[in-house]
Amino acid sequence: METRMIKVDASRPDIEAIRAAAAVVDRGGLVAFPTETVYGIACRAEPGALKRLNKVKGRGREKAYSLHIGEKGEVRNYVAAMDLRTSNLIERGWPGPLTIVFELESEELGEVRRRFGGGVFESLYRDGSIGIRCPDHATASMLLKEARHPVVCPSANRSGQPAAVDAASVVGQFSGEIELVLDGGVCRYGESSTVVRIKGGVIEVLRPGVYSKEEVERLWQVRILFVCTGNTCRSPMAAGLFRKYLAEKLGYRVDELESSGYIVSSAGISGTRDLPARPEAIASCAARGVDIRSHRSRNLSEGLVKESSFVFVMTRGQVEHILRVWPELSERCDLLGGEFEIADPIGQGQETYDGCANLIEAAVKERISELLQ
Repeated sequence: METRMIKVDASRPDIEAIRAAAAVVDRGGLVAFPTETVYGIACRAEPGALKRLNKVKGRGREKAYSLHIGEKGEVRNYVAAMDLRTSNLIERGWPGPLTIVFELESEELGEVRRRFGGGVFESLYRDGSIGIRCPDHATASMLLKEARHPVVCPSANRSGQPAAVDAASVVGQFSGEIELVLDGGVCRYGESSTVVRIKGGVIEVLRPGVYSKEEVERLWQVRILFVCTGNTCRSPMAAGLFRKYLAEKLGYRVDELESSGYIVSSAGISGTRDLPARPEAIASCAARGVDIRSHRSRNLSEGLVKESSFVFVMTRGQVEHILRVWPELSERCDLLGGEFEIADPIGQGQETYDGCANLIEAAVKERISELLQ
């Protein structure tokens, strides 16, 4: 067999060449292609094609290969149930140099077996789990989208040898054994993706790679930020009440939330730093079993906003202010009350604060139901 080489430019992809490569994969052939980490070998997730891939790589059949997808939304075809932290990790970490091993429940495994059939199911799922990656490379994404069948993609190297980071290295190892190499130049990172496993609400790094353990854990964390004007009334009450009801919903203690990957905080658009919550706000929260006496005000910052998974604010004017400064947050910034604003009780009596706390409490419960459905 002659191994063909086709030059590809990720900035100006040749769709016909990529479609031809996808057709080779769909027929059971092997195609090497670039990703942002290392070169991979695309193979249809089907027993006959995988048997050949194992032979070419010199690898035993007992070890599963990771599924590769062209866009992150496709993960729902293979893993239907995932918690908020896992969804957050996918949203922030994909496309990118991250492989996620998902552990599935028996009912979910039965559903995907019925959907894909035994051959594909056995090729992708092992011991109740599946590894999935969504590469951040235009050529890789297009190839995976054009393929009509699920595609696995191990690194382009023989077992025990370094992964190839350019097309010449691929040809040097596999000339005459694979049909095609898409030559996209040298890979951006030149090292493998980080592999993590999510099981029982815990994330574990199985293989170090481009992302460090600390970076992965930060991507996994769900950071929920509440914003008001001065950060002494509404937003500290919202953060305190959210922690209480989130912990109850998840079956945690409030002091376990942060170590479990849920970071709830608050800030103000304008105001004085390091002020305590207003006494009336403290009293309203205390009546609901929430202690915000340790709160100290802080101003909204770029770092706070950009690292947040969700930003909930009290008025439409505050939404407009935030999106004017950070327009990229349009999908993550919203009114806490959904359709209604929550007015500032500053300067009013305890009854007004209690009414404000009632509105915040109802809105917080609704948001938690939406996020954890």
